[in-house]
Amino acid sequence: MRRGLLVIVPVLIFLAVFGAARLAGSVDAGSSQERNPFAAQGPATWGRSAAATAAEAAAGPDREVLERIAGVPTAVWVTPEAHPTAEVADFVMNVVESASQAERTPVLVVYGITDRDCIGGESSGGLPADEYVDWVGRIADVAGDRAAVVLEPDALATAADCDQLEERTRLLGDAVDRLVDAGPAVYVDAGHSSWTDPSDMAAMLKAVGVERTRGFSTNVSGYESDADETTYATEVSRALGGAHFVIDTGRNGAGSNGEWCNPADRALGQEPHAGSGGILDAYLWIKPPGESDGTCGGGPGAGEFWTERALELAANAGW
Repeated sequence: MRRGLLVIVPVLIFLAVFGAARLAGSVDAGSSQERNPFAAQGPATWGRSAAATAAEAAAGPDREVLERIAGVPTAVWVTPEAHPTAEVADFVMNVVESASQAERTPVLVVYGITDRDCIGGESSGGLPADEYVDWVGRIADVAGDRAAVVLEPDALATAADCDQLEERTRLLGDAVDRLVDAGPAVYVDAGHSSWTDPSDMAAMLKAVGVERTRGFSTNVSGYESDADETTYATEVSRALGGAHFVIDTGRNGAGSNGEWCNPADRALGQEPHAGSGGILDAYLWIKPPGESDGTCGGGPGAGEFWTERALELAANAGW
């Protein structure tokens, strides 16, 4: 996932036409999209997380820190590589049932779009276009109205650079339809404050039917500060007529140093909690702290747990 400023070429005419066509066929979003899924109950903790596994293998003070990280509610990433179409429903059911028993809201990150991470290459993969929406649909049907979904981090922010705006718009629009019809609260990913102009991002979100969803997410896997993200998200929201949003604070406690792949000297951010009733629905830990951005920056492969970095993030946060 590259973390640089994206300059959108003149694609707004396409977005306006495509978005108008999708809007013409839109339906009432329903109650799941009209309420903050974190207002009545907080996000869930997944007991089978990589942090929990790392804690079991550690000892002494390191184990205590890793157990504390594992105890913070964090999103569960769903990828076709780990959870293919034939198996994904069972996995999502386990996550949702565990959260329901704890009276918490599970946060699922759907991360399987075609040619994923097309410019960074660290998290490359995804499903063929003709298989993608069926995979999303199986997630949606099991999640129902008991979960929140962050849809495809980076997919819109990289679409123009990857020359995939038309395909991404279509696939994400179809995914929005399947998810919203099934019931989970949906947040379409909107990059972050150092990446895309707010008006350009708003146009892309409109084109995929964000008006049917709960809103959008920002700073997923990012390091941008709360202040910068709030400013960016508020501008995007304003361009969308007041859409709601969530911000990933898992690793932004020291802000950004301009690097995106395993930058050193970062810190855990504020722990997840709901907003105060405005357009900010919640601060969430969406990217699990301690999971690597990729082999750049000295880390293991993308998504692998990096114990040393997790402990560094915690120490820099004063844990």
